[in-house]
Amino acid sequence: MITNVRLADKEKFNQLASHPLQSWEWGEFRKKTGIEAVRLGRYENGNIVETAQLTIHPLPFTSWTIGYLPKGGIPSKEMQKELVKIGKQYRCIFIKLEPNVEKDNFGFRISDFGFPIRPSPHPLFTRYTFRLDLTNTEEELLSKMHPKTRYNIKVARKHQVNIQEDNSDEAFQQYLNLLMETTRRQKFFAHDRRYHQLMWETLKWKMEDGRWKMEKRNELTAHLLTANSQHEGKRFTLVAWIVFLFNNVLYYPYGASSVQFKNTMASNLMMWEAIRFGKKHSAKIFDMWGALGPDASEKDPWYGFHRFKLGYGPRLVELAGSFDLVINHHLYCLFNLSHRLRQIFLTLKSNL
Repeated sequence: MITNVRLADKEKFNQLASHPLQSWEWGEFRKKTGIEAVRLGRYENGNIVETAQLTIHPLPFTSWTIGYLPKGGIPSKEMQKELVKIGKQYRCIFIKLEPNVEKDNFGFRISDFGFPIRPSPHPLFTRYTFRLDLTNTEEELLSKMHPKTRYNIKVARKHQVNIQEDNSDEAFQQYLNLLMETTRRQKFFAHDRRYHQLMWETLKWKMEDGRWKMEKRNELTAHLLTANSQHEGKRFTLVAWIVFLFNNVLYYPYGASSVQFKNTMASNLMMWEAIRFGKKHSAKIFDMWGALGPDASEKDPWYGFHRFKLGYGPRLVELAGSFDLVINHHLYCLFNLSHRLRQIFLTLKSNL
């Protein structure tokens, strides 16, 4: 039987979730942003054996929507039927599925799916990510780094860069200011202040009785790490990262940096201290939230960030990919055509 998951089953729901975007807490956050979150559970003998959390995104100026099921598993036949049912109920043109499954472990053919599904022409998540094994000792982790990365960590220490966890409201506002500065400087898309504010309010590590208290390990928690330095008697925040802890995995979804004092190599020390932070909190894996492919081009605007992560010796993981479960075939074709025309227009505009 498949039904909406009850609050009483929140803990089991999270135990089965393979990624923060499939966690109960992430669904609560998305609701606060005005997005519908649907939590489905397949029950056998009263116990949940499979889950799927999808969000429903309205298409502007229409009565249609798009469903999104990020970082879940491969849905069973029963779950496939329920997804189609939900898609029709919410007037979805299609539901995008991006499984958190490595390609080598995929073992799935499109023909195995009982409903129209096809590789997505417009993926949202990167197909690749970096994952670092945190069960290694610090000495082993350091030995596997690129020599330049180890050198830059030493440079940051020489400049007395200080890394700390600071979940205060003041530190978060500094993070927001740095994030807006970073997006303007590097000209990439980022969610607005309200999105980040709601995310932080929902997910930040809770404080009880005047002390920060770690919740159960299968609850998603967000932590703010800052890299600070003193110059002429003034304290500067040079780098700020938000990291997630979930089911003994550390994730790095959001980061921002200042153009000031770049010679301190604060970002290099930040990454190393994030690794140590994960180990301290019993994380077994560090998922760096995305990467370019094995043949990354130096001309790619994300190449510098890709190379920065690569310096820490992680494993490059290829995921199964992005797929669209088509609910309305005619509108799906029209949507892809309009999306393609929009991309052509933006490309032409950027070249004028």
